[in-house]
Parts: sequence; C-alpha cells; structure tokens
Amino acid sequence: MRLTRLLSTSALIAFGTLPAFAAPVSDTKHPNQKAHPKTEIAAPSMMGNTAPTDVHEEHVSVSGRHSFDGVTRRAVGGGLMEKQDSAKSVSAVSRDFIEKQVPGADPMQLIALLPGANVSSTDPAGLTGSSMSMRGLDQSQIGFTLEGFPINDIGNFAVYSQEIVDSENLRTVRVAQGSADLDSPHISSTGGVVDMYMIDPQMKAGGRLGVSYGSYDYTRGFLRLDTGKIGNTNLRAYFSGSYATEGVNNSDATNRKLHAETKIVNDWGDGNRVSLAIVGNRLYNYLTPSVSKASWDAYGRGVKDRYVAPGKNAAGQSISNTVWNSTYNPNASDSGTSYYKLHQNPFTNIYASAPSTFKLADNLVLTETPYFWYGDGSGGSAYLTDMNKLSYGSQATTGSLNGVTSKRVLYNPSITKTYRPGAVTKLTLTTGQNRLMVGYWFEYAKQAQQGPYTGVGADGNPWDVWGSSANVVLGNGQTYMYRNTLTQTRVHTMFIGDTLSLLNNKLTIDAGFKYAIVLRSGTNMLPDTSTGRNTSKTYAEPLPTVAIRYQINPENQIFVSGATNFRMPTNYSLYDAGAYYKGSGYATHANTNQNPEISISEEVGYRYTGKTIMGSITYFHYDFTNRLMSTSQCMDDRCDNYFTTNINAGGQTTNGVDAEIGTRPVFRYFRPYVSFEYVDARLGSNLQAGSGTGIDYLHTKGKFAPETPKFQVGFNLDYDDGHLFGGYNLKYVSRQYSTFMNDQSIPGYVLMNANIGYRFQNLGFLQAPNVRINFSNLSDHAYLGFVKGIQTNATQQTGIFGKKISGSTPTYAIAAPFSAIASVSAGF
Repeated sequence: MRLTRLLSTSALIAFGTLPAFAAPVSDTKHPNQKAHPKTEIAAPSMMGNTAPTDVHEEHVSVSGRHSFDGVTRRAVGGGLMEKQDSAKSVSAVSRDFIEKQVPGADPMQLIALLPGANVSSTDPAGLTGSSMSMRGLDQSQIGFTLEGFPINDIGNFAVYSQEIVDSENLRTVRVAQGSADLDSPHISSTGGVVDMYMIDPQMKAGGRLGVSYGSYDYTRGFLRLDTGKIGNTNLRAYFSGSYATEGVNNSDATNRKLHAETKIVNDWGDGNRVSLAIVGNRLYNYLTPSVSKASWDAYGRGVKDRYVAPGKNAAGQSISNTVWNSTYNPNASDSGTSYYKLHQNPFTNIYASAPSTFKLADNLVLTETPYFWYGDGSGGSAYLTDMNKLSYGSQATTGSLNGVTSKRVLYNPSITKTYRPGAVTKLTLTTGQNRLMVGYWFEYAKQAQQGPYTGVGADGNPWDVWGSSANVVLGNGQTYMYRNTLTQTRVHTMFIGDTLSLLNNKLTIDAGFKYAIVLRSGTNMLPDTSTGRNTSKTYAEPLPTVAIRYQINPENQIFVSGATNFRMPTNYSLYDAGAYYKGSGYATHANTNQNPEISISEEVGYRYTGKTIMGSITYFHYDFTNRLMSTSQCMDDRCDNYFTTNINAGGQTTNGVDAEIGTRPVFRYFRPYVSFEYVDARLGSNLQAGSGTGIDYLHTKGKFAPETPKFQVGFNLDYDDGHLFGGYNLKYVSRQYSTFMNDQSIPGYVLMNANIGYRFQNLGFLQAPNVRINFSNLSDHAYLGFVKGIQTNATQQTGIFGKKISGSTPTYAIAAPFSAIASVSAGF
C-alpha cells in the first residue's frame, strides 16, 4: 500500500467543522478561517503519498453550527477537482461531489467523470460493482488502495468495488492516471493508481443517519456515531453501519449488502498520529450474466418470467436470454441451469489498516502502515453432470452425491479464501531544500481456491451456496473439483527517493528507485497436471522514476515525468484446471514461463490554479512489453475442444491527451466541470493463434487496442445556494473494440444523470436535514457498457501463414437502466 499519508490540520477541520448550510460566499476567506499548516513537508512528487489537501478550499461556518456531510459549496467543479502539486497527472473527487451522488455508490462510479476513467455499472446503486478501464488499461492493471492498504485481489488483481467503503465515510478519491508512487504497495499497477481516503472522526460527539428508497425496490439505511474527543485527549472514533437491498432488473433476485466501518484516530504533539480503520462487508449478491453481441441484438436487456431456450440466429450465432430465469424448470433444454438462484455470489471481507506517523526529530518522520486483508466467498454456476462419466485427471471414474449416482444438475461454487497481512514502513529526512525517503514494503499472502460440486434441491435452490455441505465424491474417495489450489505470495519491495527544491521552491526535481522481489509458490492438488503438484516462481523488477515540476507563478505550473511500472502474471498462470480431455490435458493450461508486464510511461503537463478557474492538460505516452492476456486455443486440428491459457502478447504503444477544467461559483451558484481524453493505442505484435500443426499468427500488429475508447468527454454542472442544490452530468464514451483484430466492437454511448435536493435549517438536534432525488441514465438508454470477455478475433481470419483461424465470441456487460432514488439524511 502506499505509505502512511499524513492528514493535515485542514483535513481535521474539513470533516469536523463544515457548514450546516451556507449563505452566498465571496472569493475571499471567511473571517473565521485560519491557515491550515501541514504536519509534514508536502511531497509534490512521485515519491510518496500524503493525504491530499487543498489549501485553496474554503470552509464556511454559519451561526457556529457545522455540516455533517462535508459539503463546502466552494470545491472546484462541484467537487470534481482539487489543487494538485504532484509532478504527474492526478485528478480527484471530494465531498462536494460524493455527497450528492446515489447513497452507497461505489468508488468507481464516483470517478467516472474524471479524465481517462471509463466506468460502467450494471446497477445504479453499486451493489453489484462496476467495470473500469483507464487510458485503455483495465482495473486489474490499476492499483486500488484504501487508507494505505491494497484492495486488488492478490491472485488475479481484480477489484470488487461494491465491497470497499460506504460513500458517506469517503473523504476523497485520488486518481493518478499514469503511474504509481514509489511507496504504492502494488504488483499490478501498470496503468496508474486509485487512492481512497476515509473521513476522520469528528472532535465533537454526534453522527449521521440516512435512508433511501427507489427503483427496483432499492432500500438502504445508514447510521454513523461519532464519539467526539474522549476525555482530555485527541482520541476519537466513529462507528457506522449500512444495509441495502435491491431487486435485479428483469428478475426476482434481490441483492443484499451489510456493511460496517470504524475509524479510530489519536494525534498529539507536532505531527504524531495513530489511526486504525476497519471495514467489514457481507454480500449476498447474484452474478450478472455477460452477453454476446448476437444475444444482445436478439433480446436486449432480456425477457423475464418466460423461459427462452438457447438457440441460433439466422447467421448461425448462438443466442440466449440475457437475464437469468426467474423460475426453475428442470425439464427445459438447459435443465434449469439458467435459474437465478444457481448463480449466487456471496462474499465476506474484513479489511484493517493502521496508518500512523511519528515525528522522531524536527527533520525526521517515520510512517508505518500495517494492514490485514481477509476474504472468503464464492461465485456459483450450475451444470447438468453425468456422474457415471467423471474423471480424476487422466483416470476415468464415477462419482456419487450422498450415495446417489445419476445424471443431475450440480451446483459448482468457485470458492476463494484469502489471508493477507502486510506493512509499509517509510523514513523521511528533510534537510534544507532536500527531502530523502527510504522505505520497505512486505506482504505475505495465502489464497486457497477450490471448486467443489454440491446438490440442487427440487425447488432449484443449491444445497449450500458456500459449497460446504455434501459434495460429489469420486470412486477413489476424492472430492470432485474443477480446481484445488493454494497460492502463497511474498512481496519484498525496497524503495528510495530524493526530492530537491530549488529557486525558492519553484523548481522541484524528483528521482526515485524501487526494487520489487515477488516470490510465488503454488500447490495444485489436482492429479496429472503439466506442472506437477508444486510450482514456484520468483520475479525481480527494478523500477526507476524521475519527475520535474516548475512553478512559474502561483497560478501556473508545468511538469514532466517518467516512470517504470510492472504487473505480475496472475496466479491462474501457475495451474492446470477444469475438465480433463484425454490426450489434451485440462481445459485451462498453466504457463509458468510468463514474464511480468512492463510499462514505461512519460507525461508532460500544464496546470492552472486560479481563484475561480482551475484546469490542466497532460500529454502521455506508454510503451508496454510482455502484455499479459488470456487466450483460447484449439486442442486439436479439428478444434473440437479448446483450452485457455495465459500468454505474453507482445508490445503496445499508447499516446494521448487528458484535460480537465472546472470553476468555483462563477454565475450565482453554478460550478461547471469538463473533462476530455483522446487515446491512440496500437498493438505492436502479431498474436499467436491455434496450436499444434494449426499454429499461425493473426495480423494484429498496428490494430487499435481493445477495451480502449478513442474519445471520452465528461461534463458536470453543479448548483448549490446553501438550501436548494442540484446537478446534471453526462459522459460520452466512444466505440470500444472487443477483439485484437478489431472485428467486433460496441458502439459509443452517452450516459446522463441528474440530482436535485433541498437542505433545511437545523431542526432541534438535527443538523441540516435534507432530501434529494438521484436520477441515473435519464434517457433509459439500453446499451452495452463494457467489454467483459476480450477475444483475439470474433470472425474467421486468415493467418500470416495462410491458415484459417476460427473466431471466438466476445462478451459484454449490460449497462444499468433508468432509476430514481430518493434519500433523506441529517446530522446530529
């Protein structure tokens, strides 16, 4: 994770003393506002992270009362911009924007308007999570951190945004589009980082409550209790909980989420601080089906309450309904396996982090961030299985369930359990105009993944969604599984960085070096695998960075930076898994010869920070080597069966421009914001396709990278007069290819959202009670929002050597329909 970032005094004021409501404000500071000194010298660099601050932010009090929600009404662009000093591209959202979105929205949804962020959600309230790419790199290539600890899955680096944090407790989300900082604790961040910071407990006892209700029977309640200062110390804490349920579009399924958070803080002296953040999350969700283009064209968002048998369209393409069926029909052609209760996704997470800072001397600061990450859950599917025709590796055998051997529907949960402790330690020495940082990140993660089979009742309910009840047992006494692995990952990362400030701090020069050593060992309990039972790999990567920032005057700033980042192969590359085919092995093949993906990024940018207008523009360039991807290949010349494997897919070059501009209130109480991105991402290699005697290469060199919109435009208009508030935003995302051959894509789209609300005067012990309505997808536009399953080619192609290469079907996520959600909240 990133090393402990120090929260400034302004952070404490921002979330302990904001206005209940505010009269019109001018561009001058409020008479009661004081300067907010930072607790350590800021690092306007790529070296390390401190909690983001905005020295231009103004906090306006009214009648001595303060707001519970953190809205200042002064944040630039309605909370979509903050003052930045880093010598690289950085964007951020703050409470002014977060507070006005759908309560409980996940962090990806909150940054969807920022430059480079391509975000799509399958539900408006964030209960099923979102999909995201940034500058064409997907979320598994972006490092996510909360309060100093890594959020990405340690195995495949996925991010499950619905599990992270309640938006009411989220202070800011900071996006570095191009590269990670030296102290960022990630082994997968070739495409930048997203850092999330929770609010601090208030100095005064109180709290917040809120309830919401809306489309698809969405209901949610939230309660936070602040202890205030305990005794004569600065020790304080808050405890919060929320519970949300939501019906699934065109289904009888209901997603449920129980979430709890606490944060404890104590600070003393000049810059000493200890904090502890704990997040707990329990999901009972349903998997959202991905669809093919042919199925989407045939059924759109899907048909509820009647069974639609899989079939083929006039072009011979396979099609099926795009939603799970609401009734269980074991006599249907799919034997009822599309019943929604056979696609559940329960999961439990507990995150804990203790970012702390100790001032050892006037010029020496120690920051320490120990953390622990726990996860346990599964995603389920169902299959009609003949238990008289099973296998134990290459050995044909039979199976039984509670002593019964027959052909029947079995429930197959994909179980993952993770234990992940770690710590980041950093020492910072400041001498005159020089700042030296040295640090070390260590992590030791264990991840067990299994895939047993259990029974399905006559009503279609799985016997146990966690897979822990009676399981199918093979004739040799082994439990029947499609995977059974244990991965242990040890991370040792040393880093050193130096910042030199010259010309009265106008010129800042950074240089840094990080050396990452990652040791992965895997145990595969399946028999007859290509790699044997035990596998181990060691990766060692040197990662230099350099950056220069020049402050022309208080308003104008230029910067240039270069960084090297890497992404390890996923743990899946260590293992064979799935069904076993005689003569061809498992359906998933291990590939332990993969090299890490490397990105070398350069940025040149300009920022303007005025009293009313703030803007930036950045040119970026990436060179990638050893791009990591999963591919499907034929097991034989006839292509009767396929296997999937992970490969290095050569290089890629990306060029582009990001820009954003926003204002404080310029006309009465309006604050507009606009973002823009242009990307040209080209593949540098011809990809291998086929296997054996059918091996060939596709003509992919020079093709546009999939999952990469060439253009994106975001717009937000915020209005807030202290009582009446509202906002309107839209996002345009251009076409996204879903294959490396560029022979299938989803069209561009425009998404529009809006909100309107009213804050009342304080009412008794209630602070600023308010009501609001959030509208998502205003036009109810039905569209495919994101590419979920990238393929090399969708249609048959002729390879470089003249061989015919069959196409594979890309899959997509269906974007959320229109919704309206009403909310009532207040502080106390």
